[in-house]
Amino acid sequence: MIFNPDYECMPRKRIKDLQLSRLRGVLSRVWENVKFYREKIEEKGLSLKDLRTLEDFAKFPFTVKQDLRDTYPFGLFAVPERDVVRLHASSGTTGKPTVVGYTARDLQTWAELSARVLYAGGLRHDDKVQNFLGYGLFTGGLGMHYGAEKIGATVIPTSVGNSERQINLMKDFGTTAIIGTPSYSLHLAEVMKEMGIGKEDLKLRVGFFGAEPWTEEIRKELEGTLGVIATDNYGLSELIGPGVAGECQLKVGMHIWEDHFLVEIIDPETLEPVEPGEVGELVITSLTKEALPIIRYRTRDITYLIEEPCGCGRTMARIGKIKGRTDDMLIIRGVNVFPSQIEEVLISTQGVLPHYQIVLDRRNHLDTIEVFVEISDDIFQDKMRSLVEMDRTLTHKLKSVLGIDVKLRLVEPKSIERSSGKAKRVIDKRKLKA
Repeated sequence: MIFNPDYECMPRKRIKDLQLSRLRGVLSRVWENVKFYREKIEEKGLSLKDLRTLEDFAKFPFTVKQDLRDTYPFGLFAVPERDVVRLHASSGTTGKPTVVGYTARDLQTWAELSARVLYAGGLRHDDKVQNFLGYGLFTGGLGMHYGAEKIGATVIPTSVGNSERQINLMKDFGTTAIIGTPSYSLHLAEVMKEMGIGKEDLKLRVGFFGAEPWTEEIRKELEGTLGVIATDNYGLSELIGPGVAGECQLKVGMHIWEDHFLVEIIDPETLEPVEPGEVGELVITSLTKEALPIIRYRTRDITYLIEEPCGCGRTMARIGKIKGRTDDMLIIRGVNVFPSQIEEVLISTQGVLPHYQIVLDRRNHLDTIEVFVEISDDIFQDKMRSLVEMDRTLTHKLKSVLGIDVKLRLVEPKSIERSSGKAKRVIDKRKLKA
């Protein structure tokens, strides 16, 4: 069963025709209303007349996250502020936050696309769905919330945390569907075991997992421990939030809603398009977003495109599981962490040497992060009280900046391996697979 078969099963030729028509429309809107885009297009020596086919679009300029920061807060908005009915924003831990706005129609579109994702993964009107994605400025919780309500399911908006209560509510309310990150969901499975509650004690049947990369091995764990059909979904706040793409129950790639998004896969080095099936960087253009249209946005996510129709009957193209990112951002328990943030904390502390290493691992299904850092010899040889104080101070600073717990290891000088070339700052043992 398909939520909106008129669009989700549209013939490929009609999809392409619709995309070209909507692309001309969105380019016209940003040309008229967003100085940033008009100047970037003109810098390329282009005008709107240079878009005759979808292939012509490859000549147009990219947008990157820094562009949203440089135009903070509303410089990329294409409508008057009075027409914006909702704002979301990133945490801004690496600089200016990125702000996204929605008109009333944008919110209707968002609910429709999230509903498509949830319906494709098996959510139905009679389900009770417990949503433990974060609510607030983060787009995850509210995005899926309204999609589930559009289907007619009963939403239980628990947000993240308070694990024992989450499980008690699942049991007491008869929750049949869950929405969350895979790592937190596996953590809940462990807490369930500690509480003496098995999957047979609950009524769970489907689960929707996203906001961080996860493997097929994790899918097996989720399905085995929670008793759900686990599907992957994809979204990013710069575009709309969750609801950009999602798996159906065949689990052979995430359907991306091409009537609202134009997808390209490029070589991140040459920036040239690659063929369907070839791995590259995902670039997305929003075709219908009113408040904040995004043109050729470089997501930095690495994946590939599948254009063949799916066995479920949907004709929209699919993207493969996200294989990683082209930049150095780390995703730990769903939180974005940059090594530069850690370096700034360490290097600004007296007595800390500029030699450190970040070790990521996964224990009991939860990501862990350890930071090994060398300290000066005089402090290392000093009284234990000085070491304890430094450990406590740095650990507090790191948690304050990153928003997650970090295990700190103060080590003596020259104990971290040196490199004659580029220093190996990050060791990721999580062994994520495609």
